[in-house]
Amino acid sequence: MAQGAIVGLSLAILSLPRYIIAANLTCVCEQPDCESSNCTGEVCFESKHLEEGVLVHKKGCLRDPKSVYCKGSDTDTYGIRCCWADMCNANFTIQLPGTEKPGEIPSLQNLLLMTLVPLFAVLILAVLLGLSAWKVAQSRRRQMLFGSDELGDLDFMLKASAVGDSTLDDLLNDDCTTGSGSGLPFLVQRTVARQITLAECVGKGRYGEVWRGIWHGENVAVKIFSSRDEQSWFRETQIYNTVLLRHDNILGFIASDMTSRNSSTQLWLITHYHEHGSLYDYLQYTALDVENCLRLAASIICGLVHLHVEIFGTQGKPAIAHRDLKSRNILVKSNKQCCIADLGLAVMHSQSNDNLDIGNNPRVGTKRYMAPEVLDEQIRMDCFESFKRTDIWAYGLVLWELARRTVVNGIVEDYKPPFFDMVPIDPSFEDMKKVVCVDQQTPTIPNRLYSDPTLSALAKIMKECWFQSPSARLTALRIKKTLKKLSNSFDKPKQHSNCRDTLWDQRSNF
Repeated sequence: MAQGAIVGLSLAILSLPRYIIAANLTCVCEQPDCESSNCTGEVCFESKHLEEGVLVHKKGCLRDPKSVYCKGSDTDTYGIRCCWADMCNANFTIQLPGTEKPGEIPSLQNLLLMTLVPLFAVLILAVLLGLSAWKVAQSRRRQMLFGSDELGDLDFMLKASAVGDSTLDDLLNDDCTTGSGSGLPFLVQRTVARQITLAECVGKGRYGEVWRGIWHGENVAVKIFSSRDEQSWFRETQIYNTVLLRHDNILGFIASDMTSRNSSTQLWLITHYHEHGSLYDYLQYTALDVENCLRLAASIICGLVHLHVEIFGTQGKPAIAHRDLKSRNILVKSNKQCCIADLGLAVMHSQSNDNLDIGNNPRVGTKRYMAPEVLDEQIRMDCFESFKRTDIWAYGLVLWELARRTVVNGIVEDYKPPFFDMVPIDPSFEDMKKVVCVDQQTPTIPNRLYSDPTLSALAKIMKECWFQSPSARLTALRIKKTLKKLSNSFDKPKQHSNCRDTLWDQRSNF
């Protein structure tokens, strides 16, 4: 009986409110009337309230456990917390809206919201702006190179539809060519580029790759530039689309386009395809007779003359210096003539306004073919004639490559590049400078060439292309006329170079 009464009493006590059974508690005291940092009472509290805009913060003890303060509710200007344990108000955190202290550390949740949300917003905005800028840049570049897509191009669009399945020859010979340029109308260029199937890679280099492509059953060459050589693509596209370069001995231009393949933007230059490849490749496996040597040499100089001369009139062109002439940049056609390719470093000049357009390509020419004035950095960059003379130096080296692979009395040398016996396989700028400028060396001309009158004459031309003084070198026109005389000395005119003589030969300024 007594035990049951004790249990009932205990349960009754436990059911009472905490402030009724609370004993004297030690609390943190932080207010003006605190005698020390602690106080004793039956309830601990912490409060915050605003007085005339100033936040007042208090901690302390309440003597009355039934204090009405503990029953108050938080508002925007007042907040209180009560507790019934020793020092329980030490770590209370009451926060009134808008009263955060600058030094207070927000909660993890608030911190994440405060940092991640703005960060994500900024990142999304940056991505959108980047995509927008990229699209605008692509659009401007296309407009610069290929014209706009506005109604003004409707005539081009109609002609592009009209040609249908015509061959490349039909397209290039049709009156829909650009007039001032060398290839197809701008929109037709894009149409052709998108209809090409890449068949096989036929060459690789620092610039990128060359593929044999197929367009409506015909072979075309597709040069795909690497991203680091974008300026070369831009320059070549710019020249072909603004300058009349249709010539038998200049690589035939068809189209240029930026196309997306494999989730990346590729820079395409589409030209005629020549199965023999470059002159460099051709000479690796082909020994020449004297007539074919002369035929190749004459066709190259014909192309160089066409570049170097300025043609006046509505169908004219500025003078152009190649700046990277070498056997790798010369292609061999099926009729055993050559055509000059790769105008990525070309320089243009117009006499009418004395404008010298050097372009904006950081790439330099091939060190092995550099003239002395380029290697010792003495070339006059403000004088167009200086650039033409560097082409002549390089042409002399190409002529030497041809002559070495020409059979005389049953003897011919294996192909070797210029200066093969004087510099490493991949010579540095300093290697070439020492040999060409300091030692003033030139390639060794085989003695056997002097036993043939034609090759002896070619050897003489080589030497006159290699004068240290640029002004003493032959001009392209003078070389062309000399080679034409040599061609006329053969008994088989039908095998002579058919390099075209034009009226502007007599008007050119050499």
